[in-house]
Amino acid sequence: MKQKKLVLMVFALLWTVFFTGTCFAGTLSEIVKRGELRVAVQSGAAPYAFFDKNGEQAGSMIDFTKGMADAMGVKLKVLDYDWDGLIPALLSGKADILAADMTPTLKRALKISFTDPWIYVQPCVFTKTDASYQSLEDINKPEVTVGVLLGSTGETIAKQYLPNAKIKSYKGGGRMIVQALIAGHVDAGVNDDLAVLTVLPDFPPNSIRLLDKRLGQGKDPLAFAVRHDSVNLWQWINLYFETIRSNGSYDKNISYWLEGTEWKKDH
Repeated sequence: MKQKKLVLMVFALLWTVFFTGTCFAGTLSEIVKRGELRVAVQSGAAPYAFFDKNGEQAGSMIDFTKGMADAMGVKLKVLDYDWDGLIPALLSGKADILAADMTPTLKRALKISFTDPWIYVQPCVFTKTDASYQSLEDINKPEVTVGVLLGSTGETIAKQYLPNAKIKSYKGGGRMIVQALIAGHVDAGVNDDLAVLTVLPDFPPNSIRLLDKRLGQGKDPLAFAVRHDSVNLWQWINLYFETIRSNGSYDKNISYWLEGTEWKKDH
């Protein structure tokens, strides 16, 4: 009887290993067989991903994923979604990879698997330069309206640190919050500091300032994401970033798209 149980347990274990291995082996081999890497981005979020003056998709995420597709020997297909459509696009199988300035959270990780972080940012509060707000206490009042991106980490952290303020959510990229602020629809905004700083050159000089006090306990990671069963693709993406960090391609991407403004002339 004990021997029969042992045989059944070994059989169950082998079946689990075989089944799991089959699931895990699927995505990467399917991409290569298909000849196309499908990537979900939010194209209203320059300089991460956007449509340039020629109507072509460009940005840091686009260049990263072009490099991935080239390394796989396949074509790149970029799929454009609003922020709240990114995770559903990945889960439905329409996209293989979610490439956006998304922060890994425990709640999101229940649905999708995040790769190792590709960069770190920190949430901040920003307002008009001539506004009287100087501290979080000045912002955290019922008469103050704070703009955030729907479904973003900024939305969550704004509710946590500014519970008394009126939170107004927008669909789209971080540029929309700055536009709403300039137009007078909100009094302040909350977003990643890098996302704010990279769009400020598109607005009147010295019109926006960041409060000195940052939100959160430290810098937040941004990462790509795949479905839970795409373990081999997850490993491959991590290896890809290790490789481009070693050969200098990563630094060129960050320097061009996120640390400078030359891309505005080219795109």
